[in-house]
Amino acid sequence: MKIALAQFNPTVGDFAGNSARILSLAEKARQRGADLAVFSELCLCGYLPQDLLERPSFIDRNHLELKQLAAKLPLPSIVGYAGRVKNGTGKSIANKAALICSGRVVFEQSKMLLPTYDVFDESRYFQPASKQFAYGFGKEQLGITICEDVWNDKKFWAECRYDRDPVTELIGQGITVLLNISASPYTIDKRALRLEMLQSIAMNQHRPIVYVNQVGGDDSLIFDGASMALTAEGRIAAQALAFEEDLVLFDTVTGEGEIHAQPHEEIAYAYRALITGTQDYVRKCGFKKVLVGLSGGIDSSVVASIAVDALGAGNVLGVSMPGPYSSEGSKADAKALAQNLGIELVTLPIGDVFDAYQQALEPAFASRPNDVTEENIQARIRGNYLMAISNKFGSMVLSTGNKSELAVGYCTLYGDMAGGLAVISDVPKLMVYELAKWINRERELIPRSSIEKVPSAELRPNQKDEDSLPPYDVLDRILKAYIEDLHSPQEIADHYGFDLHLVRDIALLVDRTEYKRKQAAPGLKITSRAFGFGRPFPIAQRFIP
Repeated sequence: MKIALAQFNPTVGDFAGNSARILSLAEKARQRGADLAVFSELCLCGYLPQDLLERPSFIDRNHLELKQLAAKLPLPSIVGYAGRVKNGTGKSIANKAALICSGRVVFEQSKMLLPTYDVFDESRYFQPASKQFAYGFGKEQLGITICEDVWNDKKFWAECRYDRDPVTELIGQGITVLLNISASPYTIDKRALRLEMLQSIAMNQHRPIVYVNQVGGDDSLIFDGASMALTAEGRIAAQALAFEEDLVLFDTVTGEGEIHAQPHEEIAYAYRALITGTQDYVRKCGFKKVLVGLSGGIDSSVVASIAVDALGAGNVLGVSMPGPYSSEGSKADAKALAQNLGIELVTLPIGDVFDAYQQALEPAFASRPNDVTEENIQARIRGNYLMAISNKFGSMVLSTGNKSELAVGYCTLYGDMAGGLAVISDVPKLMVYELAKWINRERELIPRSSIEKVPSAELRPNQKDEDSLPPYDVLDRILKAYIEDLHSPQEIADHYGFDLHLVRDIALLVDRTEYKRKQAAPGLKITSRAFGFGRPFPIAQRFIP
């Protein structure tokens, strides 16, 4: 049997558009001699639909579109959708895979393992399958699983999340091919883990595996695609592109298929993820153009570079907003970056407005000395400038704060946090430097001085980030251990040999600035634990780690 791995970029709720892409890829698969096309999880309605699943009309559309799609599909196909189930208790819908043949749905399998960690909360919406069923198709016995259903192999994981293993249950029914339709979000280093896990299943169960993943961005989540087919020996026999729509064939008889190249370096993979997330968030939200405040620093330079690769230079506006403490070097670097990227640059000094603010607030401040208040005023003036341009021209503001800053509150509400998308809010500071070097791999786009200069917000004379924070090579290790690995300050201090008081102070900063992050623009998730809806922490709390 020739199976087509049909990987595409759905939009949540765009039933007509998603159906059109399914039909187009199915026809392409038919023309290339495929016997079966396999699509990704919930591809008909888009993933994650979240509380749209609680609207009866949304589920009605799933059923209606599936019926209409079935009548048009040019070859047998497996399509993911949200469908009703008839149970005496529990949820009324399930996350389903429908096998469509000869104009109708001939078989369905519901998802059994419903994840409730990180960004997932599927048991909120879905009824889990009570049983797995094999299905005879041609000369093969198909075992259809959905995403999490293959992430519970007791021979691979030291600890399993679930009591049941759908794969083992299907193997017991004599399946000859294991199929998995997924919407598996990208995180750094996940592709290596995913491959190792699928290879373990293939080799231990002596069955070929066809894994079809969603591609594209959905709000904060980014899906890398990279769909693949593995032989029973664990060899990659077919591989789709990463971060692009694609279709590749796999022959279950010969064990051969098409392999499309992947980025090798993890930093290249991460950069492609950020481009995909930015492009899809902006366009799926109905915008065409973006603007970025260019300070001459590395963070805004990286964000502007991502925006150009995602949307094209003609759709990116750079805004330089020099203040009373902006260095001549930073102003020159912002101008050089804009020229190198080929984007328009508008310069709007904030000095006069800042002076006016200080004069207006003088009666209320009662001649108190300058402090962080005046620093924040400068950031908020810039935020107002950006949002005014956004309102006037209908462009989305991309905020430029990185994960290290956002973690400890080294950012200003309604200032540099203003915007529609926080592109690098899940990128630690040291990784920002790695991205800059990757961007400059062929020629200098980001000025070298932007990379080499000492990090500074330039909101007071001779200001440096290290005046308020430890060096980033120390800070980033503490933050990863505390936020992503959930280690205690004592464990972190013992492991790295850091001063315990320093680690505790950083941990307290992380916890006490949750109120800022709750008001931040959505960010693109690329690490195992990003700020946002996948990390729900309370604001009003008194737990001290």
